[in-house]
Amino acid sequence: MLYLTRKIGESVIINDDIEVTVIDIRGKSIKLGFTFPSTATVLRREIHERIQAEQRAEAATKEAGAQTEREAGKKDGG
Repeated sequence: MLYLTRKIGESVIINDDIEVTVIDIRGKSIKLGFTFPSTATVLRREIHERIQAEQRAEAATKEAGAQTEREAGKKDGG
C-alpha cells in the first residue's frame, strides 16, 4: 500500500488519466475529488464486495444447475 501526504488542493495522478485531489479536511474526514475517464468504474469498497459476492453466488447456482442437468442426463442414458 502506498501512503502519501497531500494538502488541500494537491493531487495525485494514477495511470496518466485518473486524478485524485484533496478537496477538504475536517477532523478525521477527508473529501476527495476524482477526475477519470467516462469508461472507468468507481465503486465504494462495500458496494464492490457486495457485487462480487452476488456474482460468486450466481455462478455457484449456475454451476449447481449444470451439475444437476449432467447427472440427470447420465440417469436417462445420455
